[in-house]
Amino acid sequence: MPAERNTRLEEQAEGRMKSGSAGKHILVVDDDPDMRAMLANYLEGENFRVSAVADGRAMARVFNERTVDLMILDMRLADEDGFDIMRRLGSPPEAPIIIITGHRREETDRIVGLELGADDYITKPFSLRELLARVRAVLRRAGAAQRRPQRKRHTRYRFAGWELDQRSRSLKSPDGEATPLTAGEFNLLVALLRSPRQILSREQLLAASRMHDEEVFDRSIDVQILRLRRKLEANPSEPKLIVTERGAGYVFTAAVEVV
Repeated sequence: MPAERNTRLEEQAEGRMKSGSAGKHILVVDDDPDMRAMLANYLEGENFRVSAVADGRAMARVFNERTVDLMILDMRLADEDGFDIMRRLGSPPEAPIIIITGHRREETDRIVGLELGADDYITKPFSLRELLARVRAVLRRAGAAQRRPQRKRHTRYRFAGWELDQRSRSLKSPDGEATPLTAGEFNLLVALLRSPRQILSREQLLAASRMHDEEVFDRSIDVQILRLRRKLEANPSEPKLIVTERGAGYVFTAAVEVV
């Protein structure tokens, strides 16, 4: 009976996801008390530990007192801007972030939030099951990144006057200035530098940079490419380092020296 078998497989998969994320501490920042209560009650029912606060000041207290595994942040708070909160957290932030944005037409909020280091977003109105799926996906990616062994050799890449130090996760411009990278930007740049002058499909880049994990809800690789171009290219609208191969993917065109 295919239907019964599919149901069993779904239940087994859900059980594995629950066991991997059980006990994780999630911080919800939302000024709507009903929304805070709803999210807290639902996530606690899924075996998460939850702190729910209304503003950035309370958020800072939670970060000072406890380890936060993931934060869910509403970008439109009553008395402060969610973007300002993300800027204060720095790049990369202390914990993965899922941002909540308003209407689906507010594309600017989503783009700016991703550029400031958010790992994913969800737009109102949303289902709690979709939010749960995104929470688990982000936690899996964060856990996989922590488990990956650090490369002991060949930790620096030089290209077009730039230098990326993989051990310190730092990028220096040709002028010697530090250029901050989000976790997603760093992973993608490393993936490109490992395969210079080769056409890499979006699927290959997602797999190589560990940003996909075959997750339906993952954001497009194109957002990450846009961010990198803005930081690396003299003219991002006419890129010379990360070039689009229409219908195929992207090519990192510069020669790369590994030291």
